[in-house]
Amino acid sequence: MNTEIITLRLLLVTPAASLRALLRQAAGQASVPAEVMEADGRAAAEPLIAMGSDLLLLDSGMAAAEKAAICKAARVARESPFVIAIGKNIGVGVDIDGSVRKPTTAADAEKIVDSCIRSQLPTRVLIVDDSSTMRGIVRKILSASKFPLEVADTDDGLRALLELRGGKFEMVFLDCNMPGFDGFEILSELRRLQPHVVVVMMTSTEDSAVAERARKAGASACLKKPFFPADIDALLYRLHKIEPPRRTA
Repeated sequence: MNTEIITLRLLLVTPAASLRALLRQAAGQASVPAEVMEADGRAAAEPLIAMGSDLLLLDSGMAAAEKAAICKAARVARESPFVIAIGKNIGVGVDIDGSVRKPTTAADAEKIVDSCIRSQLPTRVLIVDDSSTMRGIVRKILSASKFPLEVADTDDGLRALLELRGGKFEMVFLDCNMPGFDGFEILSELRRLQPHVVVVMMTSTEDSAVAERARKAGASACLKKPFFPADIDALLYRLHKIEPPRRTA
């Protein structure tokens, strides 16, 4: 991913000075530059939220009413940030987008913060399917994801490999039943050329053996058509190592 000109705006909200320092230092070591803002509570956070940010890391150890007010301010902001709780003590009425464990060491913090930051960069996605209708449907599904995606598509497996050989994409949605050079052949070649690209196989069959074959061949997931935005988000949460929110009554 080319991140040379991308700077993400990161807001850290916690009354714990030690946690702010740990997260700030971790952001400084992230693979993507981050402009870091800090607040020790609601009063300091709300003006910064109004100024605009891409990602808000919120200490889950704060009082529930304080967290709920901060999340509400984030939701109504002109540029609403993606809100991730640090720690699992979320509480009722706190409207977050996800959570991660609270780091205990500098190395742990660097991994967690880098993953959170990268989740808010556009992931470049290639859809490979010989059906123009299905490519349009998958595009529409991807456009509804909570995570930013840049989507391209092709109906040709060989063209897809040429595109992928150059490192233009980080993620591929690949139909199992491509004509000629089929999906599993493309997957095998792709694993050789670009082993770090995330591959999601797509199939119209209920046969569990297809999904098992895809996983053994190196696919990160195998989705049965039709699938839904929630299926995409579940996959992206897992890939970014972020726990999805658990809605409470």
